[in-house]
Amino acid sequence: MVAFVRQSSRTDQLKSMGVECRQVDITDKNSVKVNFTDINRVYHIAAAYRTEHSDHAEFALVNIEATRNLFEAAMNAEVERFVHCSTVGVQGEINDPPADEDYRFKPGDHYQESKLKGELLAREYSQSGLPVTVVRPVGIYGPGDTRFLKLFRPINKGRFVMIGSGKVLYHLTYIDDLIQGFILAGRKPQAIGEVFTIAGRKYTTIRELVNMIADVLNKPHPKWRIPFYPVYMASVICEKICRLSGINPPLYPRRVEFFSLDRAFSIEKAERLLGYHPKVELKDGLSRTANWYKEQGLI
Repeated sequence: MVAFVRQSSRTDQLKSMGVECRQVDITDKNSVKVNFTDINRVYHIAAAYRTEHSDHAEFALVNIEATRNLFEAAMNAEVERFVHCSTVGVQGEINDPPADEDYRFKPGDHYQESKLKGELLAREYSQSGLPVTVVRPVGIYGPGDTRFLKLFRPINKGRFVMIGSGKVLYHLTYIDDLIQGFILAGRKPQAIGEVFTIAGRKYTTIRELVNMIADVLNKPHPKWRIPFYPVYMASVICEKICRLSGINPPLYPRRVEFFSLDRAFSIEKAERLLGYHPKVELKDGLSRTANWYKEQGLI
């Protein structure tokens, strides 16, 4: 097994697992071409992810052009399978949940737009004969992830305040289940040329999710709630002021929108064609995540 990596602390861990690591700048077409040897199956999970002051050009460079470099190299090498990691974010807010893989595209920011263009590239190369499978993960969580600290920390401290009704839908995928979905997508013959949403077995309302996190932390269910729109308008103003000052805003629209957009998905296609069946129930996954946070001193 070969892994293209940037210089990182994970390199030694991968090597200890018997993985050959090659330090490759995937934005460099020649570097990809030179290093693309002895590879017959590709799992492309590298991406420029969104942060509040992200360089939009970086999204295009990594999520589109670097992806094109890998597709070209894979095409020339005549690989057996290319599994491309997209995101359900290409579909944006789900107006009629749950959404399946054929639901319309509506990316909500520059990151999602770049991932959509990368996915459309995957479809182009698939039509040209490359055996491509696209995987769209949903809300990844578990040990090693810190994005959901924004929920765990305030709930743990008894300071969580619900923004809006708490009735919007949210869907999560435990990391072990996601890995299994990727493996199946790379092995099943019927996956070629297809797009699959990989998610947990069930979605919940934000309120149900918050209460479940409180339960695994042995904390009372949060009761405080404030209206959505005043907070959203405050986030817009805060972001504009902070950008002028060159500082990272403590409150910004995308974070507040977490409490207003329905995101729930169907995994029927993955179950039917891949034999994908998520094994980690939501409460168990949240408990494992909470325990890891505690072990790391994060909560």
